[in-house]
Amino acid sequence: MEKQNLMKRSEVPTQLTWDLESIFASKEDYQRAQEELQEAVKRFETNYKDQLADKEMILKSIADYEAIQVQMSRLYHYGSLPATTDLTNATYTQMSRQLDQMMADTYARLSFYNSQLTQVNTDILDAVAEKEPRYTSFVRHMKADKEIQLTPELEQALALLAPTFNAPVGIYEQAKLADMDFGSFTVDDEVYPLSFVLYEDHYMYHTDTKVRRAAFDAFSKVLKKYENVIAQAYYTKVQTEKTLATMRGFDSVFDYLLYDQEVDQELYNRQIDVIMSDLAPVMQKYITHLKDVQGLDKVTYADLKIDLDPEYSPKVTVEDSKQLVEEAISVLGQEYTDMIMKAYPERWVDFAQNIGKSTGGFCSTVSGNAAHPYILMSWTNHLSNVYTLIHEFGHAGQGILASEHNAVVGDNPSLYLIEGPSTFNELLLTDSLTSQTDDPRMERFALTKMMSDTYFHNFVTHLLEAAYQREVYKRVDAGLGFDAQELSKIKRAILEEFWGDAVEINPGAELTWMRQPHYYMGLYPYTYSAGLTIATQAFLKVKEEGQRAVDRWLEFLKTGDTYIPADAAAVAGVDIRTDKPLKDTIAYLNRSVDRMIELTNELK
Repeated sequence: MEKQNLMKRSEVPTQLTWDLESIFASKEDYQRAQEELQEAVKRFETNYKDQLADKEMILKSIADYEAIQVQMSRLYHYGSLPATTDLTNATYTQMSRQLDQMMADTYARLSFYNSQLTQVNTDILDAVAEKEPRYTSFVRHMKADKEIQLTPELEQALALLAPTFNAPVGIYEQAKLADMDFGSFTVDDEVYPLSFVLYEDHYMYHTDTKVRRAAFDAFSKVLKKYENVIAQAYYTKVQTEKTLATMRGFDSVFDYLLYDQEVDQELYNRQIDVIMSDLAPVMQKYITHLKDVQGLDKVTYADLKIDLDPEYSPKVTVEDSKQLVEEAISVLGQEYTDMIMKAYPERWVDFAQNIGKSTGGFCSTVSGNAAHPYILMSWTNHLSNVYTLIHEFGHAGQGILASEHNAVVGDNPSLYLIEGPSTFNELLLTDSLTSQTDDPRMERFALTKMMSDTYFHNFVTHLLEAAYQREVYKRVDAGLGFDAQELSKIKRAILEEFWGDAVEINPGAELTWMRQPHYYMGLYPYTYSAGLTIATQAFLKVKEEGQRAVDRWLEFLKTGDTYIPADAAAVAGVDIRTDKPLKDTIAYLNRSVDRMIELTNELK
């Protein structure tokens, strides 16, 4: 595996970057749109403040509110996305911060709207939904918010404070991507450059055990230097969430954070508890098999993401990915496939690897489909990149379809559901790879990628984040504080519980709490496994039932915020009110690992 060096953002070829001109053709248009937004908000205040007394006025107000939301979304994407590509660029950072303040001011001016709607008689709100069914979910939320709404003055103050409340994740990202200098490390007299992105996207998968473990040690050594400031940023975030929970009348920070997801603690805890107990033995079996095949002396935490058969792993360029993606998603029909494949010529994706770029990947959809979706990732010519890409295309597809079939105020699905479409697409990719071969090595390779990329990432990495996060929030609910040492202690205990004797939790593993921005996003990490549970069961139904199950899945993608999560999952034919889908998914994984071992014995 070759050494990696990162380019400066200015050196990146245009074809590897996303096209922001889909939103605004120029910065002048962007600045003009900010002025137009302020005028629109001013008109909105004049037209509707203290005047939401009847059905017709409310209906008119929602339409105008949606237009403002679309414009704010366009401004948000154009003003904030550049900073994610290079946090060392002061111009991008300043642009993002200026936008944050403008957004906070705008939301503060609009805060009267929700405050007044929650004071409207329930019968009038129901009449609004009856007159315009597209607003049903919006009305559902307004009725629920009656119980937690604060005074208009407080709501306005909280909206103004949004940049302050969101500051911890900005501090974290700046420390991680701008301030941390990882330098280099040496193995057998050869010097290797190191950065956060290089470790996460390259060295973590390195085929040379000495290089891989040395990279982990050097990476962890630098993380350790910043543990106290990152712990303080995180503490500030969770204490803010606890304070807001108390202000809004929630007994527990868990109930507050699950409120917008429209799920209860039973669903949340089940996802974590069942995986910690039932999936752990399956993953220990998988990792022990990996150790045997690779001939490792032991499996350390630094070894968890390596390939079972790295010599068989093909190089995959961005151009190569087109065929792999198209073949995988073709089962969902020509219309869906054509919609996604526009991503390449329209430059939805920022593929580049460069200094200062955010790690991982994300997809962000502009409200009302006012521009194409935007996807960030770092392409390293590995098959795992195709899994990341098709994962984000799943988000993009859901975003487009939900916007097409719902009002702007009703197109955002619950966070509980959001990772279903993305992980479903990953399963399609694995199925496509296995269906095109009768070579046992290729079948084993595809199953391994499914395990190491789809399930390991979503059912293990993020689930262990969630299990750790739950312990942190328990402390917060109990009125207890924490520091970096306490966070590392909690993280190590979770890792040791899950991996048992199969993995050596070597020094540095406990600092994993410093490696993800997910901890600053409320109870988000557990939703990866929740979404993948729905996706797995829907995928197996597609394999069993064919077009009928495909039609259900496409209908699910269109639902947006129409239903609460349990009812939305039912559209896809999955009943998440019981633990059966989760247990069935774990059983499917167990069969997959057994098949992997069977193929290894066959290849011997």
